[in-house]
Order: sequence, then structure tokens, then C-alpha cells
Amino acid sequence: MKMKTGLWVVVADGSHGLVLVNEGTAFEPDLKTLRVYQQENPKTSEQGRAKPPRAFESVGERRSAMATPDLHRRAEDQFVTQIMGDLAKDASANAFEGVVIVAPPVALGEMRKAVKGELEKRIVSWIGKDYTNHPVPEIATAVAKALEG
Repeated sequence: MKMKTGLWVVVADGSHGLVLVNEGTAFEPDLKTLRVYQQENPKTSEQGRAKPPRAFESVGERRSAMATPDLHRRAEDQFVTQIMGDLAKDASANAFEGVVIVAPPVALGEMRKAVKGELEKRIVSWIGKDYTNHPVPEIATAVAKALEG
């Protein structure tokens, strides 16, 4: 499959996101930035509680620590879900015909959970790579190569 003119490419991870559109041709893709997403997300230790919560046994005096939530991971999941929500609105408004989603595997899993409705029909490909810190021309080359192979 080639990268058609007008194809949207979403490149995201837990704290950065780009929505790009191919204004070039299938043979010479030229991605332009439509939207940039950015999130400040400090480590869980900087966000969370000092001590994990405790559970008390119903019989006796035993206590046990409960698993503390990974607040950093939760914020990353909400971030990629927000991006997918915005894409769903764009799909409903017929802003694009097709979209390629590029994200690291963990983020890709969360993104897949958030897909529904019209957006699901318009996703051309899922690419499990992290290209968020790459320059846009390199992203265009990598995505074009992934779609051909």
C-alpha cells in the first residue's frame, strides 16, 4: 500500500503526539504538521503518595500493603486516549479518509482500546514503532516503507 495524498499519520507516545497529513504524492510523501500534543508527566514518585495504602485482614491484626497505582502510566494512557478521542471527532466530521497510527506497542494497545465508530473504519494501518523524537522527513520515509512492506 502506498501513502496517498491526504492520508493522515498520527505519531504518538505517552507524552508527545503529532498529527500529520501527506501533502505530497505516494512516491514522494511530504508530511505537514496539523496538530501537536504535549504533556508534562512527572514520575509516579513525584505525583504519588508517600506510602502505599494498607489493607486490614477481617480476622486478626494482619495488615498488608496494597499495590500503588502507577500514576505516570495512568496519565500516559489518558493522554493517548485523548488523542484517539480527537481523531474520532475528526473522523465523524469527515476530516480525513484514512489514518495511520504509529506508536510504541504499549501506547498502541491503549489506542486500540479507545477506537470506536467511524474512526475504526478509517484506520489504514497500525505501526508499533516509536518515532515521536524523529524529524518529520524521517517519519515520512519510515511510514512509507512500513506501508509498502
